[in-house]
Amino acid sequence: MNEVLEVFQTYFASSGFGQFAWPNLIMILVGCVFIWLAVVKGFEPLLLVPIGFGILIGNVPYDTNSLSLSVYDGPVSAHDIHYFQVEYVQSEEESRALGYRQVTFVQEGEDKELPHELRHEGDYLAHEGLAVMVNMHSLFRPPSSYDPELGDAVVDMGQGRALFVSDEVKTSDGKYPQVWSPEKQDVFNASILWWLFAGVGLAGFYPPLIFLGVGALTDFGPMLSNPKTLLLGAAAQFGIFAALLGAVALGFTSQEAGAIGIIGGADGPTAIFTCSQLAPHLLGAVALAAYSYMAMVPIIQPPIMKLLTSRKERLIRMEQTKPVSKRVKIVFPIVCFLLTAFIAPGGLPLLGMLFFGNLLRESMVTERLAKTAQTTFIDIVTILLGVTVGAKTSAANFLTLDTIMVFVLGIVAFGIATATGVLFAKLMNVVFTEKVNPLIGAAGVSAVPMAARVAHKVGQDEDPQNFLLMHAMGPNVAGVIGSAVAAGVLLSQLNN
Repeated sequence: MNEVLEVFQTYFASSGFGQFAWPNLIMILVGCVFIWLAVVKGFEPLLLVPIGFGILIGNVPYDTNSLSLSVYDGPVSAHDIHYFQVEYVQSEEESRALGYRQVTFVQEGEDKELPHELRHEGDYLAHEGLAVMVNMHSLFRPPSSYDPELGDAVVDMGQGRALFVSDEVKTSDGKYPQVWSPEKQDVFNASILWWLFAGVGLAGFYPPLIFLGVGALTDFGPMLSNPKTLLLGAAAQFGIFAALLGAVALGFTSQEAGAIGIIGGADGPTAIFTCSQLAPHLLGAVALAAYSYMAMVPIIQPPIMKLLTSRKERLIRMEQTKPVSKRVKIVFPIVCFLLTAFIAPGGLPLLGMLFFGNLLRESMVTERLAKTAQTTFIDIVTILLGVTVGAKTSAANFLTLDTIMVFVLGIVAFGIATATGVLFAKLMNVVFTEKVNPLIGAAGVSAVPMAARVAHKVGQDEDPQNFLLMHAMGPNVAGVIGSAVAAGVLLSQLNN
């Protein structure tokens, strides 16, 4: 009977229930919220459903020593290793807030049981006189061989993860690296999700492939018929560089700041592509922030647009744009690709795929390729990108102060991008005789076509007969080019 009970206890300890911790619950709830927003509220379901379910996949707890399942279970390079803050706490008779619960330390030498609500974490919790807090919300016990004089220890963080705590590997900001075993570095032991995630991290080919589909779907005609709208797409990129400066001021490195700033472009694939090269450890937070704000364009933008414009300005009607010749539409992707790629060679993969896809669309001799890129191809890549990016948001690596700052800086960047687009449109009305409705300036962010639809809707709220959609598509598609160029500039200057 005891043997049967022991087998059951061993099984339970290795199951998801035995490995479960409160951060996993938080992230599972986040995933459910994403799915709810997509299904019930209709916010970008093609993006949020894969990402939301990916979050659920990435936060099912298990012992990584015995199973290889997640996007983290595979070889890593030096810049992929996660670092954690560690604080040693001498045991005292006091209560400390750790995350969402109170933990009572017992006096050294006293024989007391752990509080009932903490027993499920067993040996990983400290009750022997010296504790370790990791990232201010997890409490673990160093091994008995720990020597405070030497300062070296391998700290078990649960779920098969461990930190190497040693002054030899301590970073300048006081963090320690996660231990990665030789078995994990063997590519033949990598999980299927690690291989799928290679399209985001290791090789980074999902975002350019998404851009191929975007190019095949995009009609640059509204921008070409009114070239001034290209300036609005460029003006909206100020949010990227404003957030970059803010991130540097908060203590992020220049590479991390660049990865965070690109959220202001409101372009998920561009943000992922940039972050995967500049700051891979922030990829989950940056991707989640970028796609969250893309989905919430109808909520975030209208208050800013109304605050910065008068009713008279929102009532401005724009003249019907002239049609663009087929020859111009064919020449444009070739010329614009060469020009932008020479300006920002770091964005070559994105720009190349964007304009190649557009050439497939406009040439009229590759209809089969264009149709495939517009439909099945981009849908498959979107599914793979969404699920794997969602799975990257493991609770252990996601629930940190850095993540909170990424989300705050991201929404600030997005707000500034919207505001600068509107303000630049107002400036254009001072400089040029032909008036533009300032609302279309907010469409300069590259959330296509959501931002253009929002500008159109806000305009129709004031005048139901004012049709701004095609006018707003000009700065909207210009924003796609602008965000890719901005990403190229950041990669060219910061990726070293």
